[in-house]
Amino acid sequence: MRSSLAAEMLAEFLGTMVILLFGAGVCAMVALFGSGAPGEIVHGGYTSITIGWALGVLFGVIVSIRISGAHLNPAVTLACAVFRGFAWRKVLPYVLAQTLGAMAGAALVWFNYREAIRRFDPLLEKTASMFTTFPAFPDVPAAGFLDQVLGTALLLYLVFAITDEDNVAVPQHLLPVLVSLIVLAIGVSFGKLHGYAINPARDFGPRLFTVLAGYRVNGLTDGSHVWWVPIAGPLAGGLIGAGLYEMTIRKFLPRR
Repeated sequence: MRSSLAAEMLAEFLGTMVILLFGAGVCAMVALFGSGAPGEIVHGGYTSITIGWALGVLFGVIVSIRISGAHLNPAVTLACAVFRGFAWRKVLPYVLAQTLGAMAGAALVWFNYREAIRRFDPLLEKTASMFTTFPAFPDVPAAGFLDQVLGTALLLYLVFAITDEDNVAVPQHLLPVLVSLIVLAIGVSFGKLHGYAINPARDFGPRLFTVLAGYRVNGLTDGSHVWWVPIAGPLAGGLIGAGLYEMTIRKFLPRR
């Protein structure tokens, strides 16, 4: 039986929420407990962050793949609508569900760590990056934009490759693992210029939450105007990556 749109939206909401629970959760662990006094346990660093986000993607895809296809990312939804026949009437509902799911995941992490956040950042000026992304070089927004375009182009190029049955017959139970490995590879290779959002919902939903939570530095209402980069960059990059796959590899594949 085909899933209803409501069920698909719920799957997208829950899958994206799972991503943020692990992703923002590992960022909170590293930011709040990552530098202890001599003799104390240090709870990870950047490697932990890339693994945590990849595992979040793994479990988020597992949660939602059979019902919604596990887009969990407006860049994926848009690319699928343009190149893979995904229904345009579902694009905005999917994007809304993804954004709200990411926002909910960030909110749960915040409530879980609120006491540690209160002690570490009482003025809410330096921990918004646990939930959303910020540029390494705020004075050169083009650097972060290019980084987001490139990272998301890689994501969609490879996602289209592993989901194209004419290219490689990947069993469905292996797709979550491969997608999470793609995200892990992007994180370790392109993670620091703008936090490798590569997903507008993963970035904007939590950013909205940081505004509601009272963060003074949030990238949206603080005058820095950095919020648009991890939205426009991934949307453009996703179309570029998916389009390149369709015009290169897929164009020359023998049809099964």
